[in-house]
Amino acid sequence: MNSPQDIAVQTRANRYTVPHGTGEYEHLLEIKRSEFIGHIKRVGSQDEARDYIESLRKTYHDARHVCSAFVVGADRDVQRSSDDGEPAGTAGIPMLQALLARQSRPDGTTDLSDTVAVVVRYFGGIKLGASGLVRAYTDAVAQTLDAASFDSRERVRVGVVAASHADAGRLENEMRACGLNILGTDYLADGAQISMGVFDRTEDLERANEQVVTITAGAGTVLWGDTRWVDIPFN
Repeated sequence: MNSPQDIAVQTRANRYTVPHGTGEYEHLLEIKRSEFIGHIKRVGSQDEARDYIESLRKTYHDARHVCSAFVVGADRDVQRSSDDGEPAGTAGIPMLQALLARQSRPDGTTDLSDTVAVVVRYFGGIKLGASGLVRAYTDAVAQTLDAASFDSRERVRVGVVAASHADAGRLENEMRACGLNILGTDYLADGAQISMGVFDRTEDLERANEQVVTITAGAGTVLWGDTRWVDIPFN
């Protein structure tokens, strides 16, 4: 998985939603004695998604079906799904649609990505029919997502503000109080450098410049550098 500090490749999107953390989320759904065990995990590539799917296939080697779907990339341009032996279109595609339709942001935006969903099915002896399978696999993914936490992955412009050693701590605290996202402070021989990440949009960058000028009484300026992807937890 790409580090949050990796320099960003330019994409159409400048923010999207990802599952929080590196662990997996799991949820059990029982329907007519069949067990549908949902798994959700954050991934950084197709290979990582496929490796995770294969690891679950080995873990649940006695399961009837291990169906999967994943979406990767800021622009959600990588989308794959597998019915794994279920009737065509009854598992993988509904699972993928559940990922794509997920409203993870407070404003209802559907931008979940870098996510793999796996649903393991143990057959209970009662056939559900095509429509029943579609509902079951959709619900298994949706309910597992309900149990998950999410972060906003945002492309930010990195800005550096120079300060003296004596002023760096106070300045950093005041910048945080203004809502600026502080990435860290480097203490060098001739002074300190406070790095911040600002959402890569003109109005946000201009606002950050104004805040720094105000905090430093006109003495401070922002040196803007590269863009990076960073994870910001939802409040």
